[in-house]
Amino acid sequence: MKFTTFGLDEGILEAIGYMGFVEATPIQQQAIPQILQGKDIIAAAQTGTGKTAAFILPILHKLTQHHDGTVNTLVLAPTRELAIQIDNQIQAFTYFTDINSIAIYGGSGGSDFTQEKKALTQGADIIVATPGKLLSHLKLGYVEFGNVKHVILDEADRMLDIGFYDDIIRIIKHTPKSRQTLLFSATMPPKIKKLSQEILNDPFLISIALSKPAEGVTQAIYKTNESQKAPLIDHIIKQNPGFRRIIVFSSTKKKVSEIVRGLRRKGHQVEGVSSNLEQTEREAVVNRFRSMKTRIVVATDVLARGIDIKEIDLVVNYDVPNDAESYVHRIGRTARAETKGLAVTLVTRNDFQKFTQIEKLIEKRFDFTPLPDHVANIKEERRSDDRRRSGNRNNRNQSGGNRNNRNSNRNQSNRNKRTDRPKKD
Repeated sequence: MKFTTFGLDEGILEAIGYMGFVEATPIQQQAIPQILQGKDIIAAAQTGTGKTAAFILPILHKLTQHHDGTVNTLVLAPTRELAIQIDNQIQAFTYFTDINSIAIYGGSGGSDFTQEKKALTQGADIIVATPGKLLSHLKLGYVEFGNVKHVILDEADRMLDIGFYDDIIRIIKHTPKSRQTLLFSATMPPKIKKLSQEILNDPFLISIALSKPAEGVTQAIYKTNESQKAPLIDHIIKQNPGFRRIIVFSSTKKKVSEIVRGLRRKGHQVEGVSSNLEQTEREAVVNRFRSMKTRIVVATDVLARGIDIKEIDLVVNYDVPNDAESYVHRIGRTARAETKGLAVTLVTRNDFQKFTQIEKLIEKRFDFTPLPDHVANIKEERRSDDRRRSGNRNNRNQSGGNRNNRNSNRNQSNRNKRTDRPKKD
């Protein structure tokens, strides 16, 4: 189905034409007509299926028909990265219209706060916000959401995982009951169903390929020890010089820095992204990655959702994620919009149980890909903390041995003294 069949405003169609959008994805085909009719929506769709366009395009069409200078639409997102991404897409879609939007998120400076307050009080057509930062504005008493017509929750499951349930309810209470509410989520756990019952009215249900990797992703699974991981990733990257954008996912912030240092020593152009960086620094890294000034980004799950960069060729799970859903979101960064991509996952003995849960979720069993010979021959190095513990045990044993020797010497000396003592007459 082509976008021209939806009856969208000509300015919007011209913008999406410049962006290369021609055929609507399944989620767009189902959601756009229902939203145009004013229905509440609860949609289950994985990352990379075109969710943002599915909920934004029909709202923008309505705004081209009428907008009065007050806040019309409120979009809530779990992370600042996703809020920025949504706002960037809105600005692209509205290039040939007079609709305006602003992203409101934590970690910004005082000047940004002033700009946010101005947008909230004087009226931006669309507010895209993280719940915590928006609630901080609401508590100050100057925000007026009485004319809000649409509330959209993107990646609602992620927001609830972070702990935003109560914040969402508080924000919703500031909007009219007559609003149209759209809830998009990658998964549908019980708490999502509970939230939908509280805030949606007779919603239209959409479910698109829930929690399944895109067809274009080639998944390669390697059984490794920790010492083999860095050489293997170096080998894969060097074997694929045509890969222009690569994301390496780590489960911890500390390991991000270690991986970056290791790849730089191998001569790779790489930067790291984690919550240790200031927001402006994180945005700068992502922008350099987007413009291909940086080839490789090493990141925590902060980038598993909330980054919309096309043509990511390789995703590496340096660590197996702690939950199966994160695996789907990570590898969903590649093979977007019906392209092709490679996802590599490194599995150690400690990861077998977690990876079994991933196989159950995506309903697919994997065989391990053989390691290159020079990597397979690398033995597990004993970790420095293990060596320290081993050294401490040896020191304690040696100390104990010394004490035993001293005690033995004292006892022998006492026996000698008793033996040498002169007998009484």
